[in-house]
Amino acid sequence: MSSTDLRPLPDPSARAVAGARVTGAAVVYRLYDVGYEIHLDRALDLLATSAPERVRPVRGEAQAIQIANPPVTVILGTERVAIGDASVDAEVSARIFDFGVVSLRLRVPAPAGAAWSAYVDFGYAVDARTDLTPLFEHQRRLLVERITPAIVRPALAPVAEDYVVFRLTRLVDALGVPLSVDALRDEDVAPLLLSERRALSAGARHELLPHRFSYYVDDLALVTWENALVVDPAPEDTDVEYVLEFANAQLLELRVYDAVLDAELPAMYGRVAAARRGRRALLGRGYAALLGALQTLVAESTELVERVENALKVTDDVYLARVYSAALEIFRGRTWRSGIDRKLAIIRETYAMLNAEAQAWRAEALEIAIIVLIVAELVVALAGGR
Repeated sequence: MSSTDLRPLPDPSARAVAGARVTGAAVVYRLYDVGYEIHLDRALDLLATSAPERVRPVRGEAQAIQIANPPVTVILGTERVAIGDASVDAEVSARIFDFGVVSLRLRVPAPAGAAWSAYVDFGYAVDARTDLTPLFEHQRRLLVERITPAIVRPALAPVAEDYVVFRLTRLVDALGVPLSVDALRDEDVAPLLLSERRALSAGARHELLPHRFSYYVDDLALVTWENALVVDPAPEDTDVEYVLEFANAQLLELRVYDAVLDAELPAMYGRVAAARRGRRALLGRGYAALLGALQTLVAESTELVERVENALKVTDDVYLARVYSAALEIFRGRTWRSGIDRKLAIIRETYAMLNAEAQAWRAEALEIAIIVLIVAELVVALAGGR
């Protein structure tokens, strides 16, 4: 047997992907918290000239996903953007959530019939080499100006979230024959999803690309922390993108309130110290305003976090639900929620301590007042007996 007979056989799927041609786009998301709440019915009226919609996932299995107050979706127009050496028209749209989040989306078409390697380069240019911040900030200002009357306590949070979905509607070999999504191996998609130009080890790929979902034989969803790859031959089916965007909006809101509580804790300690030094503290009244502020903060934070988490409920373990749950796991939603709960617990404990301290002050003041009255009565009685 010659030495050539011992060479490993070429992997047919590797050859297929190397010569694959794709049709698709990159959808860039930038999410902002613009207020405490957004009245969606009012936002619909304010955006009426742009034909807004209240959309939900449309697959039959989407019945297992309950959305009490579907977000408003609106097309905002097109923008000319430079991606690498090319300049393309990209569609700008937005999705508005009732818990105060606005998600802006820029859909950048990929070169038609691009080779897989060219699509990877295109994705890298969109994700890592193009600064789209000025475009998104401009579109955010225009949109917020239009819907401001619908926003409760409008204010732009310093925290924003970004995400990219690489969406393919056609995957064929060099002869135009449709390829199975199984042909896309982890080593093929790692440069696209992880922006790694060097080959990763098998262990790294397994750790960084653990979530791979398929429902039909010709669809695929690969989800990571910063982006996702969605393959579906039906351009109108955007349910996977919908649940990924929803998960990102929820993540943003948790991050915003985590930051709010981070800033509130040291400020709270300072206000407690100031209240104890005040003159009204002698009567236990110095804490009244502080106790009211703490109670309001806890109530509002708890209400908003509950509203965010209940905005989308999963009632069955179906495909979309698994994609959504995987996204929340990757985004560490439980970790953010645990951090918020821990900080709220500290504030509640501080409230209980201050309330107990104020009650103790009032009880002591009442005792002193009773003693003073008794002494006064004795003095009056003794003076009258003389």
